[in-house]
Amino acid sequence: MGIEARNITKTFGTFTALRDVSLSVATGELVALLGPSGSGKTTLLRIIAGLEEPDSGSGAILFHDEDVARRRVGSRQVGFVFQHYALFRHMTVFENVAFGLRVRPKAHRPGRNLIKYKVMRLLKLVQLENMAHRYPHQLSGGQRQRVALARALAIEPKVLLLDEPFGALDAKVRQELRQWLRRLHDEIHLTSVFVTHDQDEALELADRVLVMNEGRIEQIGTPDEVFHRPTTEFVVQFLGQVNFFHGRLEGGKVHFATLAMESPEHAGAPTQAARVFIRPHQLDIGVERSDQPALEAVVLRIHSAGPNVRLELQAKSGERLHAELTQDRYRKLGISTGSTVYVTPREVKVFAEKT
Repeated sequence: MGIEARNITKTFGTFTALRDVSLSVATGELVALLGPSGSGKTTLLRIIAGLEEPDSGSGAILFHDEDVARRRVGSRQVGFVFQHYALFRHMTVFENVAFGLRVRPKAHRPGRNLIKYKVMRLLKLVQLENMAHRYPHQLSGGQRQRVALARALAIEPKVLLLDEPFGALDAKVRQELRQWLRRLHDEIHLTSVFVTHDQDEALELADRVLVMNEGRIEQIGTPDEVFHRPTTEFVVQFLGQVNFFHGRLEGGKVHFATLAMESPEHAGAPTQAARVFIRPHQLDIGVERSDQPALEAVVLRIHSAGPNVRLELQAKSGERLHAELTQDRYRKLGISTGSTVYVTPREVKVFAEKT
């Protein structure tokens, strides 16, 4: 079932959490709402769920072309997973998952045997079938979150909503659980929306990413699109580390530091100030000058632990830079702290400054 939110605005007193936000999620799609704290992502999720109401005059919330904006949360057939699990501590894993089925109106409540079948099938799906009789305090954080997910799926929702589902977990468990969730989604194809402020999480898990800032949508696209083809300065800076330069556009080129590079998207633009962004992995590092335009720099610090090597550099022109290269390339260069290197940008992202 697809989801659509049209022109949603939400205020809390004098604070505007959402500003005319529209979103469309295709049936079976997994979409991430990504942004810093206070960007409006959780408010949007709660409005889709029915836990909050949009301001009067806002547009519709559509589930499969049916407006549910004024429906109570219990009638929307939404499964909701919270950051802190929200499990019933006095109930076993089995009873936690069965809860949503047991509290249905009598006319729609499954029989005891059917509840047992449904619950055990879900526990098998989340790989916890051998822990049905344990209590939440006897589980790890990752296991508790899988119980919370099974409980959300037990009511057979049309939509699954997850609010920072891995926020309370340590880094290793987060990594394992998000890989597991992606595999699960590929198996069940349930229309899903999840909130996160973790860029890696969004880029790894989602089919599409919606980047939010100050109650507005900055960009919607595939992980590849938002990372490699950002449309706003905020998206460039929010999605990972980036080097920044003041520059100017002139004659179809961008001039910054001591370099001039072609900027085809600004061909024919008037001379004007510009802001230049370069990701660390888009910088080539050499120990000798070549025929390519390059910045001369000194290595200030080397971070070699991990799959890639990260360099902190001081350009001769004064700028501080961050570069990233492979372990093999680092070993071939033979550089150390204090070495002089030559830095050549492979790709830059340029935004003309507003006048």
